[in-house]
Parts: sequence; structure tokens; C-alpha cells
Amino acid sequence: MIVLPRLRRMDVTASSEQTEISMAKIDLDSLSIEELAALRDHASDKLAEKVAARQSELEAELDKLAQYGKSVKKSQATPVAKPKKDDLPKSELSADVSRAA
Repeated sequence: MIVLPRLRRMDVTASSEQTEISMAKIDLDSLSIEELAALRDHASDKLAEKVAARQSELEAELDKLAQYGKSVKKSQATPVAKPKKDDLPKSELSADVSRAA
């Protein structure tokens, strides 16, 4: 298990939210590859947790709002893109051309 070095805390004011956020100042140049990879993994995991929690909050809020009026559409899955002509096998391209003629 790789242990990340102790981090110095500093206060940063987020201008868009006007709240104080306690952030760690990290000297990335001093970290080894393993430490950087562990930091990246930890940050990715924490981000995924926060996104999932916020998504749950928003879905709960949408459910509450739905009782007051029109039902609210939840986003649907991303549509599948049609393949480009370049991606189609030549046999399908020749079939398309013969149908068009």
C-alpha cells in the first residue's frame, strides 16, 4: 500500500460560491509515480462518490417537484449514432448504391 505524504492545508476562497474551502497544497513534482497514481485514484473515487450523492439529491428534488405539476423528464440514455459510410462494409455500400439507382 502506498502512503501519500502529509499535505499542508491552506484556505482558498472560491470566488463563484464565496465559501471557504480547505484544500491541500501538494508538491506534485516531489511525488513518485506510484504516489501520483494513488492520488489520482483517490481523487477519482472521491469525485465519483460526490457526483453520485449530488445526483441522488437532484433526483429526490425532481421527484418532490413532480408532485406540483407536469411530470419532469429524466434524461434518457445517449442515442446510438449511425455508422458513417466509411465505417460500413463495402457489401452494404454497394447494396445502398444499387437501391438508390
